Amino acid sequence: MSEHATVVGHPSNFWLWTETEGFDLTHPSTANSPLIYPRIKFQTVTSPITITPTKTAMVIVDMQNFFLSSAMGRVKGEGLKAQSALLEHAIPAARKAGIRIIWLNWGLTEGSLEKAPPSMYRSFGFQKMSIEDRASLTKNNSSNTNGQPQTAHEKRGYRDLGRPLGTVTLEDGTTINAGTLLMRDQWNTQLHPPLDKAYQEGLQAKVPDIWFHKDRATGLWGGSTECETFLENQGIRTLLFAGVNTDQCVLSTLQDANSKGFDCILLRDCCGSTSPEYAGLAVEFNCANTWGFMSSGERLAEGVDGMERGGT
Repeated sequence: MSEHATVVGHPSNFWLWTETEGFDLTHPSTANSPLIYPRIKFQTVTSPITITPTKTAMVIVDMQNFFLSSAMGRVKGEGLKAQSALLEHAIPAARKAGIRIIWLNWGLTEGSLEKAPPSMYRSFGFQKMSIEDRASLTKNNSSNTNGQPQTAHEKRGYRDLGRPLGTVTLEDGTTINAGTLLMRDQWNTQLHPPLDKAYQEGLQAKVPDIWFHKDRATGLWGGSTECETFLENQGIRTLLFAGVNTDQCVLSTLQDANSKGFDCILLRDCCGSTSPEYAGLAVEFNCANTWGFMSSGERLAEGVDGMERGGT
């Protein structure tokens, strides 16, 4: 780096920081080692950061038909905006830089259903409270004189995990079987078509895309998962996060990644959620200040355009 750098972390896993350059996340062997190339510098909401594509992966979470398709009643919203940002900025940037893209998606098996906690069944088996219900509950809580919380009714929504979703009608009028809820190799767990096209193209990339199934909100839970083993074997240290829902599956995976020692960068414009705004704001604050950094696909693309290749 251009000036004496401060070591942030332990010699076994550290960043370098200078006031002018921000944080260097390239993970040289020692603080005094030569700069690692290629290197990509881009802006986050708090500081510039520098990464190297050879130690970086982009993790795209749950961009599946169940969460994005109009056939499942999904209307234009944050999820589809995130898809647009991925296709316009983040995915092309990753391809150009040689950053591995990991598609991390729900893909349950009968065995994972047996081990799933009741909370998972509740999450997908009951309808969430509407915004109006939440507002009413908040009002009732604030005006309650005896300090006791008010209750709200939940209604059965989707059928339980692993149960048939029935037939759905696509935008072109085709009627298909949506398959069983969140089980692998079903229509509802396939990538949304524009992203599936990007994935198929990515299989032929110089650094090919890879797909991992997950059976919890997080894809990095427990002692280890296939995804975590792959990251470790590939020497990946830095993870760029995108997908849905920001405050649920994306956040769960990001928090686990942070706890396991990975660098975590949330690409805000490449994430979406159906949760209330305050849920997303809490995630953004903590991603920017506690669990790593927050940037965007557009800032990443700008950094890739200016990528430094050193003597190569």
